[in-house]
Amino acid sequence: MNIKKEKSAIERLKAFEPETEPYYLCYSGGKDSDVIRILASLAGVKHEIHHNLTSVDAPETVYYVKSIPNVVIDVPHDKDGNRVSMWSLIVNKGLPPTRIMRYCCSELKEKGGKGRMKITGVRASESVNRAKNAGMIKIIGKPKTVQKTAENLGAEYEVSQMGGIVMNMDNDPNRRLVEHCYRTTTTMINPILDWTDSDVWEFLKHYGCQGNPLYKCGKKRVGCIGCPMQSGKGQIEEFDRYPKYKNLYIRAFDRMLKSHPDKDHYYSWKTGTDVFDWWTGFDSNQLSFFVEN
Repeated sequence: MNIKKEKSAIERLKAFEPETEPYYLCYSGGKDSDVIRILASLAGVKHEIHHNLTSVDAPETVYYVKSIPNVVIDVPHDKDGNRVSMWSLIVNKGLPPTRIMRYCCSELKEKGGKGRMKITGVRASESVNRAKNAGMIKIIGKPKTVQKTAENLGAEYEVSQMGGIVMNMDNDPNRRLVEHCYRTTTTMINPILDWTDSDVWEFLKHYGCQGNPLYKCGKKRVGCIGCPMQSGKGQIEEFDRYPKYKNLYIRAFDRMLKSHPDKDHYYSWKTGTDVFDWWTGFDSNQLSFFVEN
């Protein structure tokens, strides 16, 4: 196990701990969130563990999350108090979630903890985009205001391609910037940003954490059923395992088509099954959202 990285992650958590309230720890039920859960305990920092119920988590993940002590399960709602789920989002957005339009993540996973200092399990090695756009600290708010404050304090920062300020140095100006901004922005600390898969698994083994049972079924990553970030083959394999979710998606796509009659001329789809086949790549003839004139 990499003792140096463990100690460094613990020091990061201690350095940025809010004075007046607990950290908001983002817990998905995956291996990386198990690491930050254990690290927060080892660091002795005040924290609350929050899991957002997405409506498309695998049953194994839901059961596993519920087995973890002191997890707060949050159910997403809109500003009017209505429950938000994948099924309602598909209908309201008028399009299935895709790699380009990942509205599901922002609506179902990322809204919790506003005005709180959030701990995430983001790691640079997970994807090229994360490596480019994540830092040890990330502040998402009014860019010009945050940048002006950072410059006044002498904090070392970069502006990410996806918006927001990222910082990788644990110096005093950075700490002051975080303290200044976190209540009015979305501010995240990513203590295991520089960890590899091997670091993660060795750490969990050392602390006796078995992890989500889906990993023992061959899953390399644990996420939402039908996530478009995986391949069409991966989607099909998941729907073979969870056929009820396939039916739920098709029914949502049917409602989506019926709820947007003004967009009928855009779609080459006639039924929810058409949308599903296009979405998973099963129908190779449907190459576009739009009907060609």
